[in-house]
Amino acid sequence: MALFETLKTAMETKDFDAIAAHYHPDYQFVRHQAKITLTLDDWRKVAEPMMSHENWQVHSSRCLYENDEILVAHSVISFPDGSTEAVMGVHTLKDGKIIRTETGATPIES
Repeated sequence: MALFETLKTAMETKDFDAIAAHYHPDYQFVRHQAKITLTLDDWRKVAEPMMSHENWQVHSSRCLYENDEILVAHSVISFPDGSTEAVMGVHTLKDGKIIRTETGATPIES
């Protein structure tokens, strides 16, 4: 679980450069609701301001499964807009980095 643990630490400390270092240059983030796929550059433009915001917080994160090909993790995250979601992330790996992410999220009422 080396990738999960270092990514978790980077997210908890909001170290975006350390977070981004976990992603492959050919990274794709699949956004099913919007029916679009973001490149690494597109993802960075959205993720960096969100993750650096004072209201963005990872409350809990755990690895459900990790090997050389896939990382499946579950987290509870508060977002800048005040919402909180339980997020399941399925990350496909290549060369020890995340090359593709698909997520499912469930809103959590306060």
